[in-house]
Amino acid sequence: MFIICWILIIILDFIPFRVYILIMKSIGKTIQELRKKAGLDQIEFAKRAGVGLRFVRELEQGKTTVRMDKVNQVLDFLGHHLEVVRNGKE
Repeated sequence: MFIICWILIIILDFIPFRVYILIMKSIGKTIQELRKKAGLDQIEFAKRAGVGLRFVRELEQGKTTVRMDKVNQVLDFLGHHLEVVRNGKE
């Protein structure tokens, strides 16, 4: 999982910052929707996922400087993951 995080960071390093902001907002919104669907408030979610409340709030707000290992930890708790796939261009 650690290697995937670094690969994602390297890939994100090549995309325009504006696009990266949109990606993080989308991830944050998706995590918020999954959390609410699970019937958890941010406090309980943070405890169960093993992250801090501040991190959950920043993640759901789409902050671009969150740690990717913690993002993966939260997604793993929710039964999801980030994936890097080739887009077919060589």
